[in-house]
Amino acid sequence: MSLTGKTVLITGANRGIGEALVREALRRDAQHVYAGTRRPLTPPDSRVTPLTLDVTDTEQVRAAARSVDSLDLLVNNAGLALHDDLTDPDLLERHFAVNLFGTHRVTQEFLPALVTSGGSVVNVLSVAVLAALPVLPSYSVSKAAAFSMTQSLRALLASRGVSVHAVLTGPVDTDMSRDLPIAKASPGAVARAIFDGVVAGEEEIFPDPLTEPLAAGWRSGAVKELERANAALLGAP
Repeated sequence: MSLTGKTVLITGANRGIGEALVREALRRDAQHVYAGTRRPLTPPDSRVTPLTLDVTDTEQVRAAARSVDSLDLLVNNAGLALHDDLTDPDLLERHFAVNLFGTHRVTQEFLPALVTSGGSVVNVLSVAVLAALPVLPSYSVSKAAAFSMTQSLRALLASRGVSVHAVLTGPVDTDMSRDLPIAKASPGAVARAIFDGVVAGEEEIFPDPLTEPLAAGWRSGAVKELERANAALLGAP
């Protein structure tokens, strides 16, 4: 999928990776970019339409979906990452509300438009879905659940002409990971790699120097083969 002339919706678009994705979509000549944020946003370009979009608010998501006439690409980028030690169930639920159920809610509400266009869903996840970050365990658990959902949606929506991509990011230089004492990729570089991966049709996108070495082994590995075998069950009698 080239972004030229396409309509794109990006959640969590006010900062970090989301803000970089908006700018990169414009650079790639997207015709229209919907920028979903919980707070008011000043559009950086006339092609950008702000959407008030708290992914945990069902009515708000439905209202946003009604306001979008057509859509080619949905990027579920909104996320929550708070330090914890898995002793507070309320904090775990907060992570699931955004990272899993929010992603599911937005995808389902905008799915009719994506089916019409033969579009794509991109879920921005984390390499923590493969190996948990013990300093962010609730985040890791919720993103792992979202990755399983992404794989399921990929199989379920293939027959309806919608492709589904998972972005497995390493540390990115955003507010979310500012306190981690490790090297981080820039949001702009990650945004470019995400759209490059979508254009190339990569089901899993490894968009930074930490995760990119995993790409080749993943695509030909046993886990990916098992996913394909499981997806084939949908066609079994």
